[in-house]
Amino acid sequence: MGTVVFLTAEEAVAIPNQTAITKDNVAISIDGILYVKVIDPVRASYGVENPLYAIVQLAQTTMRSELGKISLDKTFEERDTLNANIVKAINAASGDWGVECLRYEIRDITPPRSIQAAMEMQAEAERRKRASILESEGCSNPAKAPGFEEPAERSLALLRALVLRRAS
Repeated sequence: MGTVVFLTAEEAVAIPNQTAITKDNVAISIDGILYVKVIDPVRASYGVENPLYAIVQLAQTTMRSELGKISLDKTFEERDTLNANIVKAINAASGDWGVECLRYEIRDITPPRSIQAAMEMQAEAERRKRASILESEGCSNPAKAPGFEEPAERSLALLRALVLRRAS
């Protein structure tokens, strides 16, 4: 049997794209990056057969579990909480493996195409509506008008409405 060597520097590990179901039964695609460090090479050698593989599997199952607890619109708002919960769950399990999870970063959250298309249509309709209102009020710069909202805020409201309609 050969010698096993572990780097004790921080390592970035890609968490592959996966499908997860939110609390309101929307299937989303999600991936991320996990930052880990071997803190005990002996435990990393004997605690689990392949510590990085084990951490990736744990990160994926934990992400699916955490997403199942929240609704689609909350997934965009609660990224930091999701990241922290995943790190906490991984560190609770990986201590015996000699590996520490330093942080987890969600890279992409992609809702189904139908919801993305609806979000885009809603944002465009809201922009047109607002421009029409501002034009009738004589305002030349919509971004400086009172009550101006960014399209992302309206998109979240649309997602919430679509998901509620789909869930009922």
